[in-house]
Amino acid sequence: MEERGMRYDFRKQVRSFRYAWQGIRCCVGREQNLGFHLVATVMVVTAGICFGITRMEWMMIVGCIGLVIAAELFNSALERLVDLVSPEYHPLAGQVKDIAAGAVLVCALAACIIGLIIFVPYLTRCFL
Repeated sequence: MEERGMRYDFRKQVRSFRYAWQGIRCCVGREQNLGFHLVATVMVVTAGICFGITRMEWMMIVGCIGLVIAAELFNSALERLVDLVSPEYHPLAGQVKDIAAGAVLVCALAACIIGLIIFVPYLTRCFL
């Protein structure tokens, strides 16, 4: 791994993970939509455990959860960056924020559809 003077630095790697966790923590509890997604995550995971969903279904659920939460974190980062760069209202700044929020919505809707595809058969077996 020591090509061109590059050397793996374990302490630097640990610091990077610490910064990443710090970034997540600064959004949890401060970003309303992220809080909503985390509550939805707990509900979906609980339903998955109760219904005994398959390994493949868990992979889809975990992928959706990761995608939606990552999209929400990107959205929060973009919103803060826009606020920093453009403290005064500007139509383009508003569009950037709206587009980022739209990306989260697309991810969340796709996750909902996948959730319905997975859970509706379990629910119909339970209640019919």
